[in-house]
Parts: sequence; C-alpha cells; structure tokens
Amino acid sequence: MLNIVLLEPEIPANTGNIGRTCVATGSRLHLIEPLGFDISEKAVRRAGMDYWKDIDLHVYKNFEEFLEKNPGARPYMATTKGQSLYSEVAYEDEAYIMFGKESAGIPEEILMRDKERCIRIPMLPEIRSLNLSNSVAIVTYEVMRQNGFAQMQMQGELHRHSWSEVDS
Repeated sequence: MLNIVLLEPEIPANTGNIGRTCVATGSRLHLIEPLGFDISEKAVRRAGMDYWKDIDLHVYKNFEEFLEKNPGARPYMATTKGQSLYSEVAYEDEAYIMFGKESAGIPEEILMRDKERCIRIPMLPEIRSLNLSNSVAIVTYEVMRQNGFAQMQMQGELHRHSWSEVDS
C-alpha cells in the first residue's frame, strides 16, 4: 500500500483533494501536525467530505513521532529542490512519499537527511511550484502505473447506454 505523507499541510481544500485521491487509489494518508485546519468529525461533515471516513488516516504530533511510529520508513521527498525526477524512481511496495506544506515545502534540514530520496516533478523554471494536491496526484499515479494499477478498475461504463451500441 502506498503511503502519502503531508508535512504540516496548511490548506484544507488541498488535503481534502489528497484524501479523495488516497481513497480512489487505496493509499494510506499520514498527516504531520501542525495542520492549518480542523479535521474534527464536525468540520469534515460541514465541508461535505463524505469520503473522509473511508481514508486510512494517521495523524502525528511532529516529524519525529511519524518516524517513531513508522520504523524503517524512508520517505521519498517531493521537492522543487530535488535532483532526481519522480518518474525515474522504481518505487518499492509500501513506499512513503512525503510532501511539504504549501508555503515552504519540506525543510532543507529534513531533505539533507537523504539526498537520494529527494524527487522532483519537472516544470518550467519561472514557476515556484505546482499545487500540492496536483503534485500528490501526479506522483501517486506514477506509483500506481509502475504497479500495473493493481486492483483498480481499468474500464468505465456508460450510464444510460452501452459501449456495445457503438460501431467499432
């Protein structure tokens, strides 16, 4: 199972979108506090996130607690400062992929712990960064692709018609 790790996320809509991506891909979501929003049952219900209950969610007080509770985890760190492309990595089963907060990313002190696991999504040089939820989706689906989209529905169906009605 893929593990998506958000370090101090600030924007609730991004985390909501990422949660939905995790449900759609069967990924586990790890949130490292402080969070820039409330994830209480009442707040989630008010936001209309009916899928939130389906998220395999783990919350930690800080990065050190995350490491303590996930012994052996060596997260790939998605960062604009990375020197390896996300698509060039062969992701292992149970991979952890960490993304930093929207305003600052992952602190350089954490990045420097494992340079080889810093990954980058290519973009034009004048752009500071991509939206957090888009970045998570891009990397998540690369991991899913590498694993043959295991257990995912591969074909869709029409609602009011059948594809068999269409001439090939």
